Amino acid sequence: MAALFARLLWAEWRHHPWRQAAAVLAVALGVALAFAVQLINASALSEFETAVHAASGAPDFSVRPRDGLLPEGLYARVAVAPGVAQASPVLDLAAGLVGADGQSHPAHLLGLDALVAPAISPDWLVQPTAASGAAPGAPMAAFDPDLVFLNAAARAQVGTAERVTLRVDGRLQSFAVGGRIAADGPPLLVMDIAGVQTHFDRVGSLSRIDVRLAGGARQDAVMAALAAGPDVRAAAPDEAALRMARLSQSYRVNLSVLSLVALFTGGFLVFSVQSLAVAKRIPQLALLGVLGMSARQRRTLVWADSLAVGALGAIAGLGLGTALAATALRALGGDLGSGTLGGSAPPLQWSALAALAYAALGVASAFAGGWWPARAAQDLAPAQSLKGLSTAGGGDWPAAAGIGLVALAGALALVPPWHAIPWGAYACVAVLLLGGISLVPQVVALLLAGLRGARHPVAALAVARAIDQRHTATAAVAGVVASLSLVVALTVMVTSFRDSLIVWLDQVLPADLYVRPAAGAGDGPQFLAPAVVAAAAGAGVRQVRAERLVPVTLAPEQPEAVLLARDLPPGAVLPDLPWIVAPDAAPPADPALLSVYPSEVLAALQHLKKGDILVLPLPARDGTPAVATRAVVRGIWRDYARQQGALLMARADWLRLTGDDRLSGLALWLAPGSADGGGAVVARVKAAMPPEAPADIATAGQLRTVSLRIFDRSFAVTRWLQGVALAIGLAGIAASFSAQVLARRREFGTLQHLGFTRRQVLTLVACEGALWSAVGAVLGLALGLAVSVVLVKVVNPQSFHWTMQMSVAPGTLLALGLGVVVAGALTAWGSGHAAASRDVVRAVKEDW
Repeated sequence: MAALFARLLWAEWRHHPWRQAAAVLAVALGVALAFAVQLINASALSEFETAVHAASGAPDFSVRPRDGLLPEGLYARVAVAPGVAQASPVLDLAAGLVGADGQSHPAHLLGLDALVAPAISPDWLVQPTAASGAAPGAPMAAFDPDLVFLNAAARAQVGTAERVTLRVDGRLQSFAVGGRIAADGPPLLVMDIAGVQTHFDRVGSLSRIDVRLAGGARQDAVMAALAAGPDVRAAAPDEAALRMARLSQSYRVNLSVLSLVALFTGGFLVFSVQSLAVAKRIPQLALLGVLGMSARQRRTLVWADSLAVGALGAIAGLGLGTALAATALRALGGDLGSGTLGGSAPPLQWSALAALAYAALGVASAFAGGWWPARAAQDLAPAQSLKGLSTAGGGDWPAAAGIGLVALAGALALVPPWHAIPWGAYACVAVLLLGGISLVPQVVALLLAGLRGARHPVAALAVARAIDQRHTATAAVAGVVASLSLVVALTVMVTSFRDSLIVWLDQVLPADLYVRPAAGAGDGPQFLAPAVVAAAAGAGVRQVRAERLVPVTLAPEQPEAVLLARDLPPGAVLPDLPWIVAPDAAPPADPALLSVYPSEVLAALQHLKKGDILVLPLPARDGTPAVATRAVVRGIWRDYARQQGALLMARADWLRLTGDDRLSGLALWLAPGSADGGGAVVARVKAAMPPEAPADIATAGQLRTVSLRIFDRSFAVTRWLQGVALAIGLAGIAASFSAQVLARRREFGTLQHLGFTRRQVLTLVACEGALWSAVGAVLGLALGLAVSVVLVKVVNPQSFHWTMQMSVAPGTLLALGLGVVVAGALTAWGSGHAAASRDVVRAVKEDW
């Protein structure tokens, strides 16, 4: 029997390669997109984890401050604490490494004690070179405060130069290269800790203390014995990697789910192709049944065909997905332009386990697509089918089942997220699509009932047959309903987000000019030079608003939020921010409380509401430990720029509590009647920039353009998903209508015997295709709008804690619907061309 199956399958693939190739391509595209997204996400996270490991070493845990820096005196207490085998002081600074190309590249600068650091992380062992002034391997070179040691990535940036230039806190300093270190990952530089403290004004301060425990010792016992107070905590070595994973988790999961759209619609194309194959092979399957092939064996034959399609599609998809991932990593970086993973271009990390998993998904989707046609082949009545009295169609699904699925989808939309992932919403989308597709026959009857009794005989026959044979419409339009609904949902979601972003930008960019430290100066904090601040406040400027950005840790397990210390109007008058919960005009009841305004993202992450009291650590300018300050939430505002959350406060309060007057940005309102549009102001500010602290000047319009460009780049992948899904759906229409037409050769012959011309037969087929496609378009648009509501109102708030307004572009949706109708009519016309061209007598006499 296996040999017979193989011969039958080979005959099918040899005689109809285009049809099988369409199904294989659909599965391959689905697997390729899903696997490519998996490889990109895994590669980006792997690169970030490598960077964290290189900068963190391999201690058992680290003693870190809640915020700011640790006092150096704490190191002596940690080193002698019970249970501590080794303690290594570390000063970790974000730096800009000036490369051989003259550009500044992000890097980490570690200040280490060469006597103890290699015991915790051997990769930090410095290897001096002869050029450093010491013999290779000389240990004293590691203690030279003016030598810096580079890993391979840092050396690649600077080339063969014997001196490197670093930018820290906006200042450029040059150091001699003393040798190398073995640490992998992104650019990393190591210096003696005393040299880092001296050169970069960190005397008496540490970033952390790495601890290696003695045998049998426990971390909690060490911290209890240390009794360092609430401003000191124990941190895992991979804490930064876990934070980044949490920060990017929602984006990665949503992208992965969306990438399965093509695989989902690919399963419907396999359904259409197998329906076509079964419809065309009814006489063959019937003859095989008469000759002794059982119904179960006929079903197994179709299943084997589906599995073959899935296997070939999965293999091709893995290869295509690998190529897509490599190309995307080079072009867009590991975060596909979203900024959630830093935007670097990491090397591709290929995973055999992931490949097997996505190949299995491809095979499963193809098998699921062939399930119903296989059951239709099983249910054939061989004798009747030989007489042309039986088809491969099935009956209608009960309407109650479809309505029940839609109701279940509504209930799933109310399920709260689990671990910040809206699994209920994802299940809601899938169940909603299945429920809508199962209602296709009922929707056909409902929408076309009013067209019965048309005067034109061809139109009347087309409507009557479309209604009477509505159970076959599910196979014909299931693919287009699925693909069109998902395309519509993604279109509405992206349009809603983009329109909401435009409105938000108009509210948060009210000034004429904005001055910020130049980008690319390193990933540490950058500040405007005092000369730039003075120049910005000169003639031609009506108003200046200063701003300071400070990273602040409100919860150790969450990414750092951004504290915005901004000039706010005195008293109860507040700026016109995009409020979610607007503040009261009256001042807080307790004047001693600091007034703060969290963004909706931070409010969701920290479970804050208006009137709540929180403890805010405010670091002083000299890097001393943070001072806990009690603050009250006055209002909550919308912020699309910072996924980790933001906290707004008055800069006057910041100055009063910290004394730090450094600025991260300025907003300038030009004086009325500026003839040159602020050109003189821009020229004056540029002339005041010192070379070591350059700044960028942009208009509000330029910032809007850049923001929208970043948005469009971030959502570029969704456009590919939309295009692939729609293409697969249209291919499904072609395959399904071909199946219907090929199964109706005798009907066309009879009509031509009764006086129908070939043109009228083709018109009949085109009308039926247009009718069913119109029903599919209407249902797809309706389901797409329902799914878009779930994406905008459930998935986005639960995943990213962003709210937005629904924005529907009727013209775009109408164009999509009309395109599907036209494509269906043309496909049906083309499919009927061959069938209606056959010899009329032979078509009628064709009888087994």
